[in-house]
Amino acid sequence: MIYKEFQPDIALNDFVKNYWWFDNSTDEKLDFTILPDGCFDLIVSFNNHKQEEISLTGLWTKQVEISIDPNIWLFGIRFKLLAADYIVQQSIASFCDSEEIKESSFWELDKTSFEDLESVTDKLNKRMLSILDSQKEVDNRKQKLFSLLYQTNGELTVENYSKQVFWTSRQINRYFKGRFGVSLKSYCKILKCYASYTHIKNGKVYPEHNYFDQSHFIKDLKKVTGNNPTELFENKNDRFLQLATIIEK
Repeated sequence: MIYKEFQPDIALNDFVKNYWWFDNSTDEKLDFTILPDGCFDLIVSFNNHKQEEISLTGLWTKQVEISIDPNIWLFGIRFKLLAADYIVQQSIASFCDSEEIKESSFWELDKTSFEDLESVTDKLNKRMLSILDSQKEVDNRKQKLFSLLYQTNGELTVENYSKQVFWTSRQINRYFKGRFGVSLKSYCKILKCYASYTHIKNGKVYPEHNYFDQSHFIKDLKKVTGNNPTELFENKNDRFLQLATIIEK
């Protein structure tokens, strides 16, 4: 398999984590487990070089098993949650842990050649920046909240985040459930678990982030990923795609 990541325009950093490309140019079906990473994706799939489908995923709150057939290519935009409001401009709550199929003409992707991926990402950068420019300014409370969440890996309490952004916890939770299908507390657990993947890959199977103890760490990790730290570290047959492809900063 071939897996690549591309960084977005710096002006999109609050909205896009990265672009990614997956190429199964083999004659075998590849099976993977996708772990929650706190993002949602727009995915374009190709079968024998022909665009097949465009899908928008919801937020993943648990592991999902996928199979990628031979000669399948996948191109994705990995969005941060703020993009739901200002880039995609829709709620993704109704398909949490699932996906919504888009029209093949979405963002004119059916007219886009994917032979040169840097040109594709440049085109998408411009489209998303244009979408942002056509709107009113981003809500400062939301921008500050998500910035804090990513900086702290979800380690603070809901009350702490609420006080720092001057937004009541009740209003924040109403926004999260209505827009993403989860509470802020549940989302924080996902971010904390995601932050531990790099440590686990390096053999550190004990908590590195704001957990009471090892049992609390294992409980949360199993709830989010379906596996304990040792199983994730062993990653037999490179089953866990994020652990197999993780790029350390």
